[in-house]
Amino acid sequence: MKHTCLVIIILLLSLTACNQTTAVPTDSVDVQPLVKETPPTSAPDILDTPMSAPPTSTNTPVPTLTSTSTPEPIPTSIPAPRHQVEMILIPAGSFTIGSNDGQPENGPPFITDLPAFEIDKFEVTNHAFALFVEDIGHVTEAEKIGIGKTWQDYSQDRENHPVVKVTWLDAVAFCEWADKRLPTEAEWEKAARGTDQRIYPWGNEFDATRTNGKSAGLRDTAPVGSFPNGVSPYGVHDMAGNVWEWTVAWYQGYPNTTADNQYFGNQARVTRGGAWFDEPVHLTTFNRNAAVPDITANDDLGFRCVRDILP
Repeated sequence: MKHTCLVIIILLLSLTACNQTTAVPTDSVDVQPLVKETPPTSAPDILDTPMSAPPTSTNTPVPTLTSTSTPEPIPTSIPAPRHQVEMILIPAGSFTIGSNDGQPENGPPFITDLPAFEIDKFEVTNHAFALFVEDIGHVTEAEKIGIGKTWQDYSQDRENHPVVKVTWLDAVAFCEWADKRLPTEAEWEKAARGTDQRIYPWGNEFDATRTNGKSAGLRDTAPVGSFPNGVSPYGVHDMAGNVWEWTVAWYQGYPNTTADNQYFGNQARVTRGGAWFDEPVHLTTFNRNAAVPDITANDDLGFRCVRDILP
């Protein structure tokens, strides 16, 4: 009897085991993404994308799209520049540059021939420079350095005064933006004195009422065109006084000069015209000065632009 009961118990246990399901542990499942990401072997280099040059002011207008399949022809006329100011035509021809005034750097005089060109009637103003800065986001060299005053400190409520605290590089950038360039030294002098070798833009006698020099007593810049009786033979204003003006020329000795100036060479650019704190000797049409192009930004130094006459 005991043997029969034992057999029955064993059979019941076997039937129970066959009805149970084996559980799979959940913490052993490794879930893989559909697309495996391959990690880079090294961190990628971050490259600075060079900024493209600012667009010139002679951008070709985009043709207007029409409903027809024939495209509009590209206009052949030159678009108007971004900033238009009155310019004076200086006719082609020869003139005498330089003088035997006793300053060896200013001579000896010699004859040179120039093609026709146009020059700004007035010095570039704070208003014009502000338009340039707003248009392309130009930052002057003085602003980059961050030491001392900048052109903006001298422009408050002085829109019609000549811009100052600009280096030669800043002046070049503005003229390029305006589809112009800085004048050569010979171009500047011809526009100031004409062909009769006059000492001052208005003649050969100094007159303090014709220029914003030291004798005018202002001790500051004046609005451009404030001395209309001091214009040059061609009608260009402020070629004597107000602010010195950058030219494109390196400060070099004239042909056959006896001057031995330590600044001759390719280290300084010629400035012309004298400024509001200068004596008459510095306001002559032939007086030469110079400044380092990439760092000089004074409160008595500005510029004007010229434009070639296209054939």
